Amino acid sequence: MESLILYRNLTYQKLFDHMEELLDAVPGGSERQPDPFACANQLIELASDYGFEGNLWHCFLAFCLAGHENAYSTACEIRGDVGGTLSHLANHDFGIFKNLFDRDITVLDRPAAGTAGQKGIWHDLADYKPAGDGGHIFNKRIRDRIIELSVALSQAADADEFQEAVAQFYQEYGVGKYGLNKAFRVEDEGPVAKTVPIVNVEHVYLDDIVGYQAQKDKLIENTEAFLAGRAANNVLLFGDAGTGKSSCIKAILNKYYDRGLRIIEVYKHQFHALSSILEQVQDRNYKFIIYMDDLSFEESELEYKYLKAIIEGGLGRKPKNVLIYATSNRRHLIREKFSDKRELDDDLHANDTVQEKLSLVARFGVTIYFGRPDKKEFQNIVKVLAERYHVAMPEEELLAEANKWELSHGGLSGRTAAQFITYLLGTRMMDGT
Repeated sequence: MESLILYRNLTYQKLFDHMEELLDAVPGGSERQPDPFACANQLIELASDYGFEGNLWHCFLAFCLAGHENAYSTACEIRGDVGGTLSHLANHDFGIFKNLFDRDITVLDRPAAGTAGQKGIWHDLADYKPAGDGGHIFNKRIRDRIIELSVALSQAADADEFQEAVAQFYQEYGVGKYGLNKAFRVEDEGPVAKTVPIVNVEHVYLDDIVGYQAQKDKLIENTEAFLAGRAANNVLLFGDAGTGKSSCIKAILNKYYDRGLRIIEVYKHQFHALSSILEQVQDRNYKFIIYMDDLSFEESELEYKYLKAIIEGGLGRKPKNVLIYATSNRRHLIREKFSDKRELDDDLHANDTVQEKLSLVARFGVTIYFGRPDKKEFQNIVKVLAERYHVAMPEEELLAEANKWELSHGGLSGRTAAQFITYLLGTRMMDGT
């Protein structure tokens, strides 16, 4: 719509324009109009993807407002309605959206000859009932809130009440991709690196990770300080494979995302893009964890120098709303050789070589060790998981089979225990027991 000021270039601008044309069309007019069936199809596809229900026209408009980043919406996510000229300009746009909300899409079911009294597809789309429970792009909480927003906006008495509801949504949930998603990956193939939402984040929670309570408590303590705006450290989780390091960070995201925590996953070949990513997120009303999984460097790899500069030591300061959480099987991250510690070495300053490699891990203020469980701890993990997933097997037999499994599947670890339980669930389902 040409008269909008702030809310231009919507993600689904073409559908927005076509729906407006359809609703403004004069019945029986001869001008060329958009295809109403194509518009209906797009609304239904969006409902399937995002889990919308009820009046799909209202859901679509609310979705456009929730996802549009502009000067007003990004300011509202920090302070609520900002007032002044910006608020006045937004009120102009909301008056237009209010008018669109008041339009009845069932008028598009204009009766054809011999069909009087029959309801058409637009009546169905005005009261849409999905086939399943939710979509596959939004989490249920965000989906429900957008539907609630669409209902509130449809009931707003005027543009001022409409604006109040939208501003409240922005302040509570945020706007755009950071408001509507909780995890992201980095794409740096174009001229500017950007973050892209990760749609399916594993639903793992801290209670799902058996044992390691002290480690989990230390991670929780640091994360809660970060979210509260207090001093917090970058964190390195290191130790044996399969002990739950990565799962703990995923669980932290699931525990705290409703308090504004977001995670951006970065691989070491993308470290050169970190400065650009930090510039993009530093003024947003969220707390970001830069997540580096299985972090380690060979002696020939120099990407760790980018990371050192970002964490501490570069001219630019790391934003206060950003921390780095990394996992690694190595304590010192960079592979060391015995030659590094020899007094007589080809390097005339052998101690400098060692310190160069140790200086990276020193930039993580909190280090948390995850060691392999002993036999007793491993068996306890097996028993807890078996009970959680209702594996009916005598304990003596269960532990005997678990011991045989770990000997041929990677040794004692939480991952091995989980894989063993998955194996039992699969084979017993096949056997019908």
